[in-house]
Order: sequence, then structure tokens, then C-alpha cells
Amino acid sequence: MALGTALFADRAAAGRALAERVAAHLAGDERPLVLALPRGGVPVAVEVARRTGGDLDVAVARKVAAPGRPEVGVGAVAEDGPPVFDRRALARWGLTEDGLAEVVERERAEVRRRVRRYRGDRPVRAVAGRVVVVVDDGLATGVTARAALRWLRGLGPRRLLLAVPVCSPPAAEDLAGDADTVVRVHAPAGFRAVSQWYADFTQLTDADVDRALGGR
Repeated sequence: MALGTALFADRAAAGRALAERVAAHLAGDERPLVLALPRGGVPVAVEVARRTGGDLDVAVARKVAAPGRPEVGVGAVAEDGPPVFDRRALARWGLTEDGLAEVVERERAEVRRRVRRYRGDRPVRAVAGRVVVVVDDGLATGVTARAALRWLRGLGPRRLLLAVPVCSPPAAEDLAGDADTVVRVHAPAGFRAVSQWYADFTQLTDADVDRALGGR
């Protein structure tokens, strides 16, 4: 995609733009906990943490895709708690929660693998009583972010923000009930996929995440 048709050169540029929006939602003395949704949310969150002086960590969640349609998210699982499903998507694809049990368990296994890879034996940084900012590189349906937000809400944050550079307008509206504030730079009416708004949307690896987190 040519830069002229994209909103952001890459995830780092998107993170810098988003960081200014997040900073405007914080009181002067608030040092947030910035939790990236890996992999794509990590380089975005690095910039948010740098601008706000926040602590950086990861919150791992995985999309539950419709069988045979890996691009279609119908649910998601986070580090703990039950899976979260998009009821409209289930109905649209003729799926049931019970029928997706095998997919859910596969994604739970991947969540556990990523937690071990990115945090080792260390739990997520303490959330209770803190201002927490959950960061991703964009939202299409928002179901993965919803799973992460609901898990984190159960850990008792003082305030819970979701921050993304770009999202579909319906996703921003849908997630308003799960986050205290949804911060975004753009919510374009012509949204089709997150990747369309980036000139460079290279898929990241575990090694990319390790390098980004190593710069904390």
C-alpha cells in the first residue's frame, strides 16, 4: 500500500500519534500501566508507554476464528476466564459455542505459549487500583480486545482505557461498555481491515516482540 493512501507509515508512527491522544486522557500525575496485545500491539504500546511514562507489559488474548475461515473472528480468549463470543457473528456463520470447543482449547494453548514466551513465570504486572491502558494496532470486530478488557476488569483497575490508532466505528461503539474510555486516532467510515490503514503492516514474530519488550 502506498503511504499516500494510508494513515500511518508503520506501527511505531501510529503509536506516536496514539500516545498524544492517550496522554490527553491522563491526569498530570498518572503513570499508567500500558498493556500491549501481542503481537501487533507491542510496537504501538512501546510509544504510548514512552510518552506517558507508563509501565509496559503484555496482556495476551487470542481470536477464536470460524472453522475454515481464519480471518473471521467469532470469539476470543484471554489469559484467564471464559471465552467471549460475538453473538451476531455466531449467528451469521451458523456456529455454536459448544461446536467451537476444540478451537477454543487450541487458542488457549497458544495463549499459554505466548505468556511463557513473553513473560516467563512472571504474572502480569499488578492491575488493581491502577490506570490501565490496553493497546492494539487496530480494531476490526473488537472481540479480542473485549476478551482482554473483561479479564482485566476482574483484576480491579481504577480506570480501564482501550487505545488503538484505527478502528471500525461499530467496534468503537461496541467496546464502550467494556472500557471506561476508548481512545482512537481514526475511526474511518470506509474501514474494511486494519492493514489497509498502514503503509507497512508487516506481520510480527515472537522475536520482534522480544526485541520491543527488551527496550523497556
